[in-house]
Amino acid sequence: MAQVVIRNIDDDVIERLKAKARANKKSLEQTLRETLIEAARPSRRSLLAKLERIRALTPKRPKAAPLAEEIIREDRDKR
Repeated sequence: MAQVVIRNIDDDVIERLKAKARANKKSLEQTLRETLIEAARPSRRSLLAKLERIRALTPKRPKAAPLAEEIIREDRDKR
């Protein structure tokens, strides 16, 4: 895993983050990690675009076989 060093963060920002961490009974590091994960989460638009790309690569399904009821009905209609 990578590590990141962020410099020159305002003291009041750090205090708010520490308070948030204490309120959630977590460490500051864990709170920052979760905040970064949430901020980097892909957008709905990019997820939908990825799904469309996958769908385009997926072969089309053949037409479903007829149901037994349809086969019986067709056979009766031929009589």
